Amino acid sequence: MEAIILAGGFGTRLRPLTYTRAKALLPILNKPMVFYLISMLPKEVDKVILAVNYRKDQIEKHLKNNDFGKEIIVNDEPEPLGTGGAVKFAEKHITGPFFVLNADIICSLNLDDMIDFHEKKNAVSTISLWPVKNVSEFGVVDMKDDGNVIGFVEKPKPEDAPSNLINAGAYFLEPEVLDYIETGRLVSMEKEIFPQIINDTRKFFGFEFKGYWTDVGRIQSYIDVHKFLLKNQQLEYSKGNTCEINGKLSESCIGNNVFIGENSNLESTIVFDNVKIGKRAVLNNCVIGENCKINDCSRLTNTVVGDNEIIVENIVLDNKMVWNQPVPHGYPKKQIGNVIGE
Repeated sequence: MEAIILAGGFGTRLRPLTYTRAKALLPILNKPMVFYLISMLPKEVDKVILAVNYRKDQIEKHLKNNDFGKEIIVNDEPEPLGTGGAVKFAEKHITGPFFVLNADIICSLNLDDMIDFHEKKNAVSTISLWPVKNVSEFGVVDMKDDGNVIGFVEKPKPEDAPSNLINAGAYFLEPEVLDYIETGRLVSMEKEIFPQIINDTRKFFGFEFKGYWTDVGRIQSYIDVHKFLLKNQQLEYSKGNTCEINGKLSESCIGNNVFIGENSNLESTIVFDNVKIGKRAVLNNCVIGENCKINDCSRLTNTVVGDNEIIVENIVLDNKMVWNQPVPHGYPKKQIGNVIGE
């Protein structure tokens, strides 16, 4: 059985962290995000196709250094093809029913249970579903009591919403779904292909699961997933190897070879590898990239610092994105706004 992991995006909402690394390689508790996806796959999945078009070589290098007990294929798209186009581009590797997973979803979904549900329903397509409080921010499913999805309603008013369930980014599909996707162009599974399957087959089902679900698409959700996993593991903080901590950490994660000076305080903050933080620094709700130096008495709140940056002494930064280097060639331009909340 095969699984396609959609890891082709630039991750523009996670810049500047994604200026220097593939989004799928962003560390979560010091393990690349994509590792969580591969680890949750059932034993039956013996081949994983990673759909990528940004920093392919970087992804290949990381995967070569780890043995998942599965064949890993990095499928280099010539250009961004969208969710549907990426699936079609992997068609040559598909031999039967297969999974499609968004690489930026961290969740408690049991994929073995999803297969069982799909087979019992004799489904052509099964998608994972997650309940949300504010339906007006999402596209929600309209489905029957048996889980048969009959449509999607985009950002409805609460009183008009057919349910509180949204597409949670994991699909189990029969090979015939590939026939719906046109070759060589950008195609959205969600907007173009799924409605056709619903109309043609009436065998499109939704599988609701319990536990937790996070779309790690923004800086704030990236911080929040760390806090959730730390709480889930009953940890105050997590640290990598060869670290020296002389300050206080709360709901935070630091990478390898990190130094934290006396009387510094980190709360809800993620620190990557090879970072030095001076004395009496205060960091709250921040992300600090690799090889950075945060000097004494600096105060950072709601701030993300890209790799290889230096933060001077006594500076106060609130809701800032720090990047003083050239933007990588070919990286999409996007207006810089509220970097934590956008």
